[in-house]
Amino acid sequence: MSKPLVIVESPAKVRTIKKYLGNAYNVAATVGHIRDLPQREMGIDVDDGFTPEYTTIPGKQAVIQALKKAAGAAEDIYLAPDPDREGEAIAWHTAEVLKKKGRRFHRVLFHELTKDGIQKAIAAPEELDRHKYEAQQARRILDRLVGYQVSPLLWRKVKGGLSAGRVQTVALRIICERERAIQAFVPQEYWSITAHLAVGEAPPFTAKLVKKGKEKLTIPDEAAAKKILAELQGRSFVVDKVQKKTVHKNPPPPFTTSKLQQEAIHRLRFTAKKTMMIAQQLYEGIDLGPGEPVGLITYMRTDSTRIADVAAAEARELILERFGQDYALERPRQFRNTKQAQDAHEAIRPTASAHTPETVAPFLNKDQQALYQLIWQRFIASQMQEALIDQVSAAIAAGPYGFAASGSSVKFPGFMALY
Repeated sequence: MSKPLVIVESPAKVRTIKKYLGNAYNVAATVGHIRDLPQREMGIDVDDGFTPEYTTIPGKQAVIQALKKAAGAAEDIYLAPDPDREGEAIAWHTAEVLKKKGRRFHRVLFHELTKDGIQKAIAAPEELDRHKYEAQQARRILDRLVGYQVSPLLWRKVKGGLSAGRVQTVALRIICERERAIQAFVPQEYWSITAHLAVGEAPPFTAKLVKKGKEKLTIPDEAAAKKILAELQGRSFVVDKVQKKTVHKNPPPPFTTSKLQQEAIHRLRFTAKKTMMIAQQLYEGIDLGPGEPVGLITYMRTDSTRIADVAAAEARELILERFGQDYALERPRQFRNTKQAQDAHEAIRPTASAHTPETVAPFLNKDQQALYQLIWQRFIASQMQEALIDQVSAAIAAGPYGFAASGSSVKFPGFMALY
């Protein structure tokens, strides 16, 4: 009897999965989608309930033949493309081309490409998810309807060869509306006055003019500013009131896809596309020694901040070892998802806290190392104690005028010791 066949989306995963499943399974890859709407026509029957017409993607016939050969007489096919809508569509289309009397199809979701994650997923397969498949299909239909109806307008009015998309078209409208609001804005002149002060041996500080008497002060022009400066000439600056308080600052949650892209742009100057490409590499597996490919992060397309209890426990052990008891939490910190979050996957986190940026650095290139360090630090920091910030604000009087000054210092760094 033929071995069961595990089908993944990316060829890069094949070696990792074969290593952990051994010789009991065959493993093959679809190399992305195998079926899609036709390239040179809409492929949507608008008059028949927007029914899509799928065809084999040019060049994928050889992949399909290889999949059929790998399946052989296997009775069980484990469909393991990525655990998202696109992956679900690939699983459905693969099942359609491989269906055979007596053959059973199982959906397998690899949330992390580790030995434990792979073996648990294979041991507990699910049914194919029609709702998720239809969600991808609806999105693909919308792509085609918008593209085929709006793109010709762009060719006529703007430039040939341009294309419109389901997301880009709406985003462009928002940008245009914002730009019109910016152009319609009427700027108003305003001035500000800042005093540079010092007391005894304390370091110099600045205070901003905020009021006259009890009224909030606005300075509309240079003449008004000069008049105030003249009235302040020779005045004594007297501290009227000082307030001190300690603020508790919580760490940010582990990364979702959008937050990872934003932080990578801000800190690493990576484009969103580059961030996702590198994250895919870290998810699919990195060689940490001869023949030891290991997925370093969980699935990178997620809108959830949820983390597994076992991952939080691992993080706590590392925090105790590296930073000490004062920095560790008694119980894992869980973050509340937004109402829109689907929560199908965990947040983006390292698959093992013990895979520190230092230990994996020799096996990663510069960009992989930078992104992995960002993900690892953010996750570990999310399970550390809050930071304590001492804040001081002072009200300073100079005749009828009131100035405000503020400053802060770190009382206890907490998670800020890492992130």
